[in-house]
Amino acid sequence: MPEALFREEWLAASRAHEQRISGFTKPFLNRRHEGRKHPVEDFLFTYYTLSPAQFTRWHPGFETILLDAQDRADWKFYRPATEAELREAGAPEGASGVVVDRERFVAKRETAIRFIRELLSNTVAKTGTFDCFGLHEWAMAYKAQENGVRHEYVGLRLGAEGTDRVVESHKIRCSHFDAFRFFQPQAVDRNELQPTREAQRRMEQPGCLHANMDLYKWAYKLLPAVDSDLLADCFELAWDVRRTDMEASPYELSEWGYQPVRIETPEGKAEYVRRQRAFAARSEDLRQRLLSVTEHLLEVDA
Repeated sequence: MPEALFREEWLAASRAHEQRISGFTKPFLNRRHEGRKHPVEDFLFTYYTLSPAQFTRWHPGFETILLDAQDRADWKFYRPATEAELREAGAPEGASGVVVDRERFVAKRETAIRFIRELLSNTVAKTGTFDCFGLHEWAMAYKAQENGVRHEYVGLRLGAEGTDRVVESHKIRCSHFDAFRFFQPQAVDRNELQPTREAQRRMEQPGCLHANMDLYKWAYKLLPAVDSDLLADCFELAWDVRRTDMEASPYELSEWGYQPVRIETPEGKAEYVRRQRAFAARSEDLRQRLLSVTEHLLEVDA
C-alpha cells in the first residue's frame, strides 16, 4: 500500500538526508575546489559515478507519494499521483502529489534491474570466503619499478621490492572483476581465479570487500526507486570498507592518519579477516533490502 507524506514531512526528511551526508560530500567538494586529492576519501566520488549533487537529492522510494510537491513533478522518473493512489494512501480530499513512476522506470531500466537482482540473489546464496587478505591492492602495485606507482602522490610502505616479495610469497584469490581488471600485467596470471565481466554475477561472494562496497553502486543504479536512507546506509558501509581496503594496501598512509593492517604478517592477516567478517555481516541486511526492491519492481516473489 502506498504511503503519503505531507510537504513538511518530506522536506524534513530531505534536510535530514542532506545533513547526514554533508560530512562526506563537503570535504570532497572543498578539496576539488582547492585542487587537492585524498588517496582514501576521494574514491567513492571519483570511481563511482554518482555525483555529490545527485547523492544529496533525497528520494522516498517508489511507493511513497509526496504531497504538495509540484516542484518535483519534472524530476526524472516522477509523475503525478493518480486520484486512486492518493485515496489508497489516505491523502486528504483534493490533495495532489508526485510519485516515482514504477512502470516507466522498469521499462527503461529492466535489463539493469534484472542483472542487479541476479547478482544480489546469487551472492546472498553463497557462503563468504575470507582468505584473500586484500592482496588485490598489492597486485595493482606489483612491479612498481617497471609500471610506476598507481597513486603517484603516495609511496609504498615496503618499497617496490618489498611489495613484490609480498605478492610473490602469497596465493592471490581475487574473485572481483572490477578489482582484477586493475592488476598489473605481471600479476594477472598469479591470481588463482580469473574473473570476467560475464562471470561477475556468478563469482561475487559476500566476504569480498569490493562486492560489499559495490552495494552503494547497485543502490544508486536503482535511484529513484531506492529510498535515500538505503542509499546512504550502503554509502556508509562502502566508506568504512574503503578505509580498511587502503589500510591493508601496500601504500604508506600514516601522514593521512591511517595505520596499516600489515597483511604480510600473521597478526595483520587475522585483523583483516576480523574486519572482513564484520563487513560481510553488515552487508547482509543491505543486500537483502536492495534485493527486495528489485523483486518488488519486477513483481516477482522473494
